[in-house]
Amino acid sequence: MKIAISTEGGNVSAHFGRCPAYTLVNIENGKIVAREEIPNPGHRPGFLPGYLAEKGVECIISGGMGPRAQDLFAERNITAITGVQGPIEEILGKFLKDELEAGDDLCDHHHGEGHDCQEAPQAAAKVIPPGAKICLTATDKGMDSDIDPRFGRAAYFHILDPSAQQIEVVRNPHLEEAQGAGIQTAQMLVDRGVRIVLTGQVGPKADQVLRAAGVQVIGGASGTIRQAIQNFALRVT
Repeated sequence: MKIAISTEGGNVSAHFGRCPAYTLVNIENGKIVAREEIPNPGHRPGFLPGYLAEKGVECIISGGMGPRAQDLFAERNITAITGVQGPIEEILGKFLKDELEAGDDLCDHHHGEGHDCQEAPQAAAKVIPPGAKICLTATDKGMDSDIDPRFGRAAYFHILDPSAQQIEVVRNPHLEEAQGAGIQTAQMLVDRGVRIVLTGQVGPKADQVLRAAGVQVIGGASGTIRQAIQNFALRVT
């Protein structure tokens, strides 16, 4: 897979759209096989998600990113992990070990300035095919429990069936696995008919399993399960 990291002076930049450069990294079998730093081609609303998608990027890591940009990445099935800060080398190490977690968004721009950190008037509704299910990683069973930023080691999964308007809460049976928790969790959710995952961050191996099965991964999710469902603006065809 290929990831992109918003870069400034060897660190993760707090601003996705206005960073000086992007570090592009190709990962195969859990190892870095290629890496390059490219300059930001220039900022204009809606451009960068398409630009990075054309370069084959499957995951973007940044300190901050507005909901409009996150929606554009999600439409292209690109995972966005935000609230990340620190040296690029350290972040890559955590990513390869499936230890990278999303944090609070670091973008401090005033909204409405015409850049990709701006607040969208309303998130576009996601069209969910009949029978498809949406999974949200959670720290507990209740609707007001927080989104668990971990995927493979999330405590619980809230699996929403929009067509039936039902939510099934499943305790993670792979939580205590010594290794391979992400891959086993991904396969379990695929077998349960999940087609969209909302979480904080998915490791590269689990991400490959999900993408191979056609599952859309939306990273950088935060807040409560109830808030996430409301913000996702689900719509069933």
